[in-house]
Amino acid sequence: MSAKMDSQELSASPNGSSPGFHASREAMQFIIITGLSGAGKGIATSHFEDFGFFCVDNLPPALIPMFAEICSRGHIGRVALVTDVRGGEFFHDLSDALEKLHGAGFSYRILFLDADDDLLVKRFKETRRRHPLSEQYPDLAEAIAAEREALLELRGRADMIVNTSHATPRELREQIKSVFLEEADAAQMLVRVESFGFKHGMPQDADLVFDVRFLPNPNYDRVIGHLDGHAQAVIDYVMKPEITQEFLKRLGDLVDFMAPQYEKEGKSYLTIAIGCTGGRHRSVVLTNWLTQRLLEAGFRAIPTHRDLKRSTVEGEAKKAADKTAKKPKKGRRQVDSL
Repeated sequence: MSAKMDSQELSASPNGSSPGFHASREAMQFIIITGLSGAGKGIATSHFEDFGFFCVDNLPPALIPMFAEICSRGHIGRVALVTDVRGGEFFHDLSDALEKLHGAGFSYRILFLDADDDLLVKRFKETRRRHPLSEQYPDLAEAIAAEREALLELRGRADMIVNTSHATPRELREQIKSVFLEEADAAQMLVRVESFGFKHGMPQDADLVFDVRFLPNPNYDRVIGHLDGHAQAVIDYVMKPEITQEFLKRLGDLVDFMAPQYEKEGKSYLTIAIGCTGGRHRSVVLTNWLTQRLLEAGFRAIPTHRDLKRSTVEGEAKKAADKTAKKPKKGRRQVDSL
């Protein structure tokens, strides 16, 4: 996740500038990328660069207002910069820098990338890279915990939080594209409806969470249990019971009321998570249903299914294991009990 351009190269030509685009302070797209080390900031930066943003990595926070001014004078319309705990003591200046940025008339948005602790540990061990706080905290788990604590305030100010634990680079790219590149709809809130399985843990970036484990579970149906929530037979199984219809009515009314309120408050990104046991059947069906309802109501909405692939793989593995266990072992005789 190497930088595309570091803070010593601010005088480089603005590859991210758009021809004929006058970058006034109000019109400039100024994105601050931050989050946990190992959560994918480098990948996100690559995506922004592909979309025509002028990208700078590891910029000391105190230089952010000056950097924004330079970009404005250079008519750079799209800017994305990365700042995080690698800045050491300089990182503590971020709050003041953001206040100065706002006071100078620049608007900005913060993209915060997160990931589950066990995934972060795994990524660091696989890449054999040192954690930025490893000198103060030699234990990797303690370093991650300390970084999470240091970023807590910034996470609370984020316009968009993405947990990349189970997201592919392509899925992250599509989320960035949906939120930051659809200029015609830039003023409209994007609603991401996410299905998940409680046995895999709750999503950390959800604003609203609904538990649908009380609904009839097709997993135990021998005919359709191997299918997922995209199959019509599973959809019919989940949707037809009266309890489901009653829940959908109440859920729809609640979201119809709450979504406009979030948008009025200026929220640009809303995540609604719907969870069942494994994240393969009920939550998938209702996530698709709610996404369609939001689209029909005029909202920008996208569905994501966090645990669908994982549940499918686990199901196939269990099926193979059961099949193997049922086979009689060769070379053994059946001995009657005496």
